[in-house]
Amino acid sequence: MRRPTPLPPPPGASEPDAKPGSRPSAGAPASEPRLPPHGAAKPASRPSAPVAGASGSVAAPLPAPPMTPADEQPTAPIPPLLAFARDALPDDAPDAWPARETDPAPPAEPASTEPEPEPEPAPVGWREVWRAARARRRAMRAEVRRFTVRQRRRRAVWLGAIGSLVLLVAGSFAAAYSPLFAVEEVSVVGTQQLDAGTVAGALSSIVGTPLPLVDESAVKAALVAFPLVESYTLEARPPHELVVRIVERTPVGVIASPSGYTLVDAAGVALSTTPTAPPGYPTLSIPGGVGSDAFAAAGTVLRSLPADLRSRVADVTASSPDDVAFTLTGSGARIVWGSADQSARKSLVLQKVMADRPPAPGMSYDVSSPEAVVVG
Repeated sequence: MRRPTPLPPPPGASEPDAKPGSRPSAGAPASEPRLPPHGAAKPASRPSAPVAGASGSVAAPLPAPPMTPADEQPTAPIPPLLAFARDALPDDAPDAWPARETDPAPPAEPASTEPEPEPEPAPVGWREVWRAARARRRAMRAEVRRFTVRQRRRRAVWLGAIGSLVLLVAGSFAAAYSPLFAVEEVSVVGTQQLDAGTVAGALSSIVGTPLPLVDESAVKAALVAFPLVESYTLEARPPHELVVRIVERTPVGVIASPSGYTLVDAAGVALSTTPTAPPGYPTLSIPGGVGSDAFAAAGTVLRSLPADLRSRVADVTASSPDDVAFTLTGSGARIVWGSADQSARKSLVLQKVMADRPPAPGMSYDVSSPEAVVVG
């Protein structure tokens, strides 16, 4: 490396006999001042002081500061090769080297205030629209299915239960109205005076009809021919039996007429007519006939009597609903009943009185007032 060239000594100064590279003596001024670094400002020269006793006006240099050994003296910094190479390039050379750290940054271009034009969208065809709509519908259906899982399960359970019930009911109705449940046997129960076989034969027209389709009006029309039938009920016994329960009318007395003796019940229904009076039934002597209020009161009184007492009644008379009276067979005792009110209580009171005082010919029992019975 090249060392810097020493400066010439000042005028009037003696040049020391020294070889290049030799060290100056102690106290001697430095003959080789150092150059400033590249690009640095040069130091100002030291002022010299005049030396007294010297001829002429020669300025003597000021004493220099003590110097360090030559090998320890600092040297000027060596610029990097990259800087020399970049400085050697012409100004119009391309910018192939990195910029200096001290170079000013290039001025930034002012941002444009005008908006950049947006690119025109590509045209959308009907196929893309249809595909997008279908994808959207699929996504919506998937979301709906995801959020309605419980509701759909609950609905499936309810629909299954309702469907099973409907099938059960429909199957039951279909089987009931089919020939599988057709009537094959008619049973008549509750008859005492009527023949059950005769009544069942009158109902043979309903054989073969499904049990739910049995017409009650047809059964009623068949039973009208039997006056002793007061009421009836139908009972179906699957799969093939129909039971007819009959309540017969209770005869209460006989009404004499030119054509014979007619057996009637408490409602005045004629049960049978015979030329002679049937035994065991009292004779009814009521001027108003079976349609009067007196007959209705007499029929109510006869039905309220106990069976053993009713069988001992010989005849019944009633001119009005409030003066019903009858006569007992054997003793001929007369019983004044009065109206049909409190008939059950009057019957109990009469039985007690007759137990204490048995009936005899010519006796009478007045129970028209159950609280005060008169025995005569």
